[in-house]
Amino acid sequence: MEIIEVIKDEEVEISILKSIPLGFVKANQIFPIKQNDSELIGAIADDKGLLALAEVSRVLGLKPRPLKATAGVIIDAINRFYGQMGSAEDVMDTITGEDLSSVATEFEAPKDLLELTEEAPIIRLLNALLLQAVKERASDIHIEPYEKELEVRLRIDGILHKVLTPPKIIQEALISRIKIMSNLDIAEKRLPQDGRIRLLLGGRDIDIRVSIIPTYHGERAVLRLLDRKQGILGLWEVGFSKDDEIRLEEHLRRPDGIILVTGPTGSGKTTTLYAAINRIHTEEKNIITVEDPIEYQLKGIGQMQVNPRIGLTFASGLRSILRQDPDVIMVGEIRDHETAEIAMQASLTGHLVLSTLHTNDAPGALVRLIDMGIEPFLVASSLTLVLAQRLVRTICLYCKVSYEPTDVERKYLARVDGKGGGGSLLLYRGKGCDKCKGKGYLGRTGIFELLVIDNEIRPMITERMDSQNIKNSAVSRGMKTLRQDGIEKVISGITTLEEVLRVTQKDYADISI
Repeated sequence: MEIIEVIKDEEVEISILKSIPLGFVKANQIFPIKQNDSELIGAIADDKGLLALAEVSRVLGLKPRPLKATAGVIIDAINRFYGQMGSAEDVMDTITGEDLSSVATEFEAPKDLLELTEEAPIIRLLNALLLQAVKERASDIHIEPYEKELEVRLRIDGILHKVLTPPKIIQEALISRIKIMSNLDIAEKRLPQDGRIRLLLGGRDIDIRVSIIPTYHGERAVLRLLDRKQGILGLWEVGFSKDDEIRLEEHLRRPDGIILVTGPTGSGKTTTLYAAINRIHTEEKNIITVEDPIEYQLKGIGQMQVNPRIGLTFASGLRSILRQDPDVIMVGEIRDHETAEIAMQASLTGHLVLSTLHTNDAPGALVRLIDMGIEPFLVASSLTLVLAQRLVRTICLYCKVSYEPTDVERKYLARVDGKGGGGSLLLYRGKGCDKCKGKGYLGRTGIFELLVIDNEIRPMITERMDSQNIKNSAVSRGMKTLRQDGIEKVISGITTLEEVLRVTQKDYADISI
């Protein structure tokens, strides 16, 4: 028997897989690859698979031609290809009008609610939706009710895309199915509810955070997907330039002080903090975190989950952590005066504190802390580094092409980065292909602004100077702004000028201004 070490994408005929159930191929560890004349070529792991391939071939009227592969190769192929089949749209097409009307009529009886959400059409639709979200690397699923329809959108690389418009009549059944999976109260429709689902999808361990709120046209659900297998990124994978990485690492090696990461929701702040903790984690250090929620579990690090319902807030959790003899403390977010003050005191008593704050840029964090009621001298003496960040979409490597920048682009690049005036500069963009679904972007990376709190900045904080003056001083001494870091990534061919201007709040049409 011929032995194969990999099942290549281009060799697989998906039309054959559609006629063979997923449960059958998994149980027998076989993978039908393609039809060649009168033969069915398939990978098998053992004798049981040989019999199963023979049975499938008989049903299809073909002769079996087995290839030997390891169980791992077969399971990987099953997860890859069966995950591509049956998008939510396909499942929606196969749910007949009769199925939909039975969902609508049976739902009128409250006692049938639990039974109804176990009906095949709803289960198949939600499963297909979850699989499609994982396959397309979506971070969120939005299920939004309107007056006459239901809309389903996926957030992929930070941008929402509409994928499905199911009939309004399945709305309550779909939301109830989500509630059952996340152990929520299916009878409560007037109050917001939060829950969690943990699933194995296509061989990947996925943690799903569920948020359901009541709206005028019914309950609205948002599902946040976290891939537990993805693991913690390194600082270089997050998108730091070599210089910024060295500067950040210098501050992470300090025994005390506060490092703040700022930016809007969904800008990758927590991912950066995890990468930073991963860099300094050793057996000699006691690292404890207080988070809401715990997004990734870190080995060898104590992680505490905030629970305001029982009085466990960031402030009370932080107080308790200080009695645990920590070296490094990570606070998920500084939301109020009390948490900020305890974090400041902790840094002054010999602890390194890492946390996040919602501000638009790095200097804005200093003013924000003072607005919270923290004394300026306390901010100046405890803060060591403020890091602002955004996420930009990266150009798809499969359809990346170069182009000559326009005169307007050249002038803008020359003004912001000092480059672009010469004739040899080339920029890059994605044409759009199957891999990126025609968008020209695949994946995301960070752009950063590092403000070091040095002897020049400290007096400005104590004198309560505004963030613009602080920023001007830092830039005059070499600080790269978010936009400048983004422009460097544009010139390096990592992202596009449109994308950098989009996340740094400047319209592409206005780049000549």
